[in-house]
Amino acid sequence: MGRVAELGGVSVRTLHHYDEIGLVRPSARTPAGYRAYSAADVERLREVLAYRRLGFGLREVAELVGEGSTDAAAHLHRLRGLLLERRDRADAMISAIDRELDARAKGETVTPEEQLGMLGARLYDAIGGAYPATRRTEPRIAAQIWDALGDARTVLNVGAGTGSYEPLDREVTAVEPSAVMRAQRPAGAAPCLAAGAESLPFADGSFDAAMAVSTVHHWQDPIAGLRELRRVARRVVVLTFDTDEPGWPDRFWLTRDYLPEFTGVLADFPSLAGMAGAIGARAESVPVPWDCTDGLFEAYWRRPGAYLQEHVRRAMSVWTRVGPEVEQRAVRSLGEDLASGRWAERNRDLAELDTADLGLRLLVA
Repeated sequence: MGRVAELGGVSVRTLHHYDEIGLVRPSARTPAGYRAYSAADVERLREVLAYRRLGFGLREVAELVGEGSTDAAAHLHRLRGLLLERRDRADAMISAIDRELDARAKGETVTPEEQLGMLGARLYDAIGGAYPATRRTEPRIAAQIWDALGDARTVLNVGAGTGSYEPLDREVTAVEPSAVMRAQRPAGAAPCLAAGAESLPFADGSFDAAMAVSTVHHWQDPIAGLRELRRVARRVVVLTFDTDEPGWPDRFWLTRDYLPEFTGVLADFPSLAGMAGAIGARAESVPVPWDCTDGLFEAYWRRPGAYLQEHVRRAMSVWTRVGPEVEQRAVRSLGEDLASGRWAERNRDLAELDTADLGLRLLVA
């Protein structure tokens, strides 16, 4: 017990307490007959300590580690998701601090509401609160996804978020690792489990279809996740992004002229051919309407002024990924070009288009 306490960075007294309340009980025996920790005990203790250090109370931890259907890999994916949420909160707070420092350097007044905003509701808005306000179901994209589901009656939605594209006429089960996103699912939405794509807690062939919409780029191992979808369902439908085409960042004026760092965000993203090959899928182009109601990254290709709005950008993960300095530079440059007419001159051909192919692809297997 002393060695385990040392390795875990806790006191022996803490381990005794965990034993007393049944949270982690050493189940092995030494040759001398003393109780010791088995490999499974150490694994459970690791999970307990990780959840504790994320701020969970003992009762909550007992519920989390006591879920019989959740294996070690699933716990690790859940922990990773929670840590990413914490990182996103820290990134959002840094962005808020940078904005306040910039305002103070310019001699601008910072209101009490703005000062407290970086710690309270506005921080929550920065990492997800804007999502329901801007990320709505786009019916034309939804129709393409639902058509691809075919005759599936049971559907698993992986990386489900708030459930914007979950079909209402089928039996849906949702999986979402982010507690922030799960909390924003509307009343009456499909039941949602906390799990990652790479380790789905379902038996082979549990669903008629598995779907994943604009989430693959968030997965730790996209290929492993896609294979998991293939394992648990007879049909797989995935909305993702194509980076195979040479010069693909030039398809969209925002990445071409203002945000070249976008290529770095997707530097490790697998090729469309690789993803399709992993699950035996065909790829369909998904055109983005000029008046797209889902505020995804490409949605405002004919409405550039939207990218100047803070709440619009906060619902797009790419801005957090590139960092506040890059974001501020891109927004400032775009604003200047809109004011001077340079943007309109460069992109005058867009005014005649109703839809644009900006690299969104639907994989159907």
